[in-house]
Amino acid sequence: MNKVVKNADEAVKDIPNGATLMLGGFGLCGIPENGIAALIRKGVTGLTCISNNAGVDDFGIGLMLKTRQVKRMISSYVGENAEFERQLLSGELEVELIPQGTLAERVRAGGAGIPAFFTPTGYGTEVAEGKETREIGGKMYVLEKWLKADFALVKAWKGDTMGNLIYKGTARNFNPMMATAGKIVIAEVEELVEPGELDPNQIHTPGIYVSRIFKGENYEKRIEQRTVTKS
Repeated sequence: MNKVVKNADEAVKDIPNGATLMLGGFGLCGIPENGIAALIRKGVTGLTCISNNAGVDDFGIGLMLKTRQVKRMISSYVGENAEFERQLLSGELEVELIPQGTLAERVRAGGAGIPAFFTPTGYGTEVAEGKETREIGGKMYVLEKWLKADFALVKAWKGDTMGNLIYKGTARNFNPMMATAGKIVIAEVEELVEPGELDPNQIHTPGIYVSRIFKGENYEKRIEQRTVTKS
């Protein structure tokens, strides 16, 4: 049951070119920094990345965009990344933009084994083009399909060697649901402890979902947008 691997490079060593990845996080909060750095060192290419956002130019998935490792992005928000914009407008990058709630539910559906669901979000807009629509209870809905991935990279505050995870604060965003929707789930944690040291009532992701876990290092704890008032 010990799922510990030595480091990020060991954790991602079998991710092939052309893989579909889920990467947890919201903005720069709770992102798998060590896993992303290892993917850059590995040089894997042709990736489809499912993430709430594309990071910024010099951090997060933005670093993988700079090295041309991402072929397709499935996201809900990409407004902080100039390189993403350039690749999109030049046709270098395939992009599927999804309303944020729909993205979250498509990932959750993938983890729950629900192949599709109806949502009112996006009806009558470009989001609904080419998709089945249906009237239910006098309201129009759009059929959205689940999202799943070959690998899911998530980041937690604390985990044990069996893969049980606890997320801290707002890092509990897309990470828990993505940890259910990847065939192979790779977790990096700030603190790695022995089984029995975590309060079972506080565990957000049970270890049964996690394939590999390692203790990360050198987390930057960046603030994406800092707004202050004059004193």
